[in-house]
Amino acid sequence: MRRSLSVALFTALIGGAALFARADENPAREKLQELQDFIGTWEASGGPDGKKGSVKGNWKETLQWNWRFKGDDAWLNLEVKGGKVFEGGDLRWDAGKKAYVLNAKLPGGKTQAFEGSFKKDILTLEHLDKATNERTQISMNTAAEGVRLIYRVKKATGGGKLFAPFYLVQGNREGESLAAKESKQVCVVSGGAGTMPVSHKGETFYVCCSGCRDAFNENPEKYIKEFKAKKK
Repeated sequence: MRRSLSVALFTALIGGAALFARADENPAREKLQELQDFIGTWEASGGPDGKKGSVKGNWKETLQWNWRFKGDDAWLNLEVKGGKVFEGGDLRWDAGKKAYVLNAKLPGGKTQAFEGSFKKDILTLEHLDKATNERTQISMNTAAEGVRLIYRVKKATGGGKLFAPFYLVQGNREGESLAAKESKQVCVVSGGAGTMPVSHKGETFYVCCSGCRDAFNENPEKYIKEFKAKKK
C-alpha cells in the first residue's frame, strides 16, 4: 500500500512537472521570433516588377507589423495603408503543417490563406486559387541591417510553379535611413530591437511594437522577470 502511494505521488509529480514545462514552452512564439526584423512601421513604394523607371501603376503604402498576444497564443499582425497587394492579415505558425500561415485581407475585403516557410532570411508564402488555378507567391525579407524591407509578388498560371514577376514593394523603416545606427535597446517582451519606452515602478524598458507594449502593460511583472532572468 505504501509503495503504491509512493508510485502514485511520483507519477503525479512527474506529470505536474511535464505540464509546467509544456506551459512554459511556446513553439509558435519561438518560430515567429525568426521574423522579428519585420516588426515595425515601413514607408514603402510599390509598382509592377521589372518595369524600372515607370511611374504608371506605382503607389505608396505604409506597412505595420506588430506582435499580438492572447493567453498562451502569439501571432504577428500586419496592417497596410494604401497597398494594392494587402490590406492586412494575421501571420501564425501552424505546428501541424510545420508552416507559416498568413490569413491575408486583400483590397476589396476578400481573404486568402498563404502558406510557406522562412529560409535563408526570406519568408516565402504561396496561395493556390482553386477557381482560376492561379498560384500567387509572396516573398519578404529585410536588408541593410534591418532598415530596408522588400517584398515581391509573383504569379504562375495553370497551377504550376513557373512564376513570373508581378509586383515589387520596397521601403525603409519609419524614422530611419540606410545609414541609421543599430538600436542598442532590446524589447522586454519579444527580444527584438526596442524602439518604444515603457515604464514600471520607476524603471524604464523598451518594446518593439504596440502589441508588445499592450502585453507589457497587462502583465509587466511577468515580462520584467523573464527579461532580467535572460540577461543574467
